[in-house]
Amino acid sequence: MSKHYLRKLNCSIIMGTLLISNLLFAQTKPVFDAPSWKPPYQLPLEGWGIERFLIPIDFAPKIPYTGVEDLRFTNGWSDVKSPEYWSYAFLWIIDGNPTINASVIGKNLTYYYDGLVARNIEKRNIPTKLVTKTIAAFQQIKAQGQDQKTFAGTISMLDYMSQKPMVLYALVHLRKCSGQNKTILFHQISPQQQNDNKVWLSLKSLWTEFKCSP
Repeated sequence: MSKHYLRKLNCSIIMGTLLISNLLFAQTKPVFDAPSWKPPYQLPLEGWGIERFLIPIDFAPKIPYTGVEDLRFTNGWSDVKSPEYWSYAFLWIIDGNPTINASVIGKNLTYYYDGLVARNIEKRNIPTKLVTKTIAAFQQIKAQGQDQKTFAGTISMLDYMSQKPMVLYALVHLRKCSGQNKTILFHQISPQQQNDNKVWLSLKSLWTEFKCSP
């Protein structure tokens, strides 16, 4: 048996072993069961559409965190004729204590909304000429309520549902819960400017009713 043949045989065995190992890992990798996930906090559920998924986020892998995203959608979120259109909130509960400032918020939300648009281009047959780069700009403002930090800003992006440019207004709240090595970022989002209209009162009520204990 030649040395050349033995080398090829050894390579085949190694590749086969790696393939089997990868298949076994894929089969045993835990699947996130959103409906049964128990958050270590309270956030209102009644009257809102709910979605939860793991971080890292599949459509925004550059966001460098691990944890869970917990969303609350207004009833009119996807109805272009509704005053609640594109109005929703999402909470990130992320592991550890990463540095959070206005620049980091802007960068992460640029990744986030660029990813959202990108995954809808083919699905919604959006012409390439309409796709623009997301621009998210934030500044730190006076901390609200029990926030450690509060940020306000705008997100300029393509509304992939109407296929028109859109500006979203946002508040982002940073909080830590005692006894948990977690960082909580709560995002309130709407194309309506922040004031005391019904949409923003609803979004703000979510955060007002947030509690650290489950």
